[in-house]
Amino acid sequence: MELFQTMQVFAKLAELGSFTKTADIMHMGRPQVTHVIQELEASLGVRLFHRTTRRVSLTAEGEAFYQRVCDILNSVSEATSLFSTNRENVRGRLRIDIPVALVQPSFMASLHDFQRTFPGISLILGVTDRRLDLIAEGVDCAVRIGELPSSSMVGRRIGSVVMVTCASPRYLSECGTPQSLEDLTQHRAVNYFSESSRKALDWRFKVNGKDTVCNVNSGILVNESNAFIEAGLAGFGIIQAPGASVEQHLASGDLVEVLAQYRPSARPISVLYPSRIHLAQQVRVFADWIAEVLPKLHGKWLES
Repeated sequence: MELFQTMQVFAKLAELGSFTKTADIMHMGRPQVTHVIQELEASLGVRLFHRTTRRVSLTAEGEAFYQRVCDILNSVSEATSLFSTNRENVRGRLRIDIPVALVQPSFMASLHDFQRTFPGISLILGVTDRRLDLIAEGVDCAVRIGELPSSSMVGRRIGSVVMVTCASPRYLSECGTPQSLEDLTQHRAVNYFSESSRKALDWRFKVNGKDTVCNVNSGILVNESNAFIEAGLAGFGIIQAPGASVEQHLASGDLVEVLAQYRPSARPISVLYPSRIHLAQQVRVFADWIAEVLPKLHGKWLES
């Protein structure tokens, strides 16, 4: 058991690159973490980490050892989960991050059901659209819409989000309803820009079975999903958004779909978690849960 706990401390330090962060997450004192690593290095007869005042990183020997340790921790996690038939046995902190577009009242009600099902899980919910460094920020798993960049994260695809182009009745009465993509040159858009690239996201439409990129002049540029939709409702311009984020407004008539014949291809939605860490049971049950619940909540706007 002592060796197993030592491996857990070693793996966490390798992932976080900080004695202080490792001590906080492992609920240990920083000197205790230092002592565990020093004893491990002494017993193995190798130096596992490079240490500087700002960063701790693995040596070549540490990297090789880390790979084997992850295999062992993952195997133990899988073995112990075989006998955890009682949901109350799933315990621990679970920090998740969800896109703003998906945090609707129906989702929050379902998340409450999840917590009632797994009362031993302590939830920490982040709501952002930005790209995350899961390990550095201590996030256990995140849900993201769109193609995933190459990274060390595992991406489990759980479906595809249908995109919809729409505008408020007020805007359409003032500016008319576009009937073709050529008409968009006479219209204004609410454009969403990425914090990382500082550029407006492309508009996409499907023409003759193929996606095409189209630029629409901005009535306003927005960098937050709620403000993006509110700008569309206020009549700043046409928006292109995940259907799940605007379905209530479409149902009420506060937004009206346009150019439906050119709907773009659905965008993938995935659950992300660090690939080089044994998958904690609470992460596993959440990933399984959200893969099941999202199609139920947004069946019209989420393809399998």
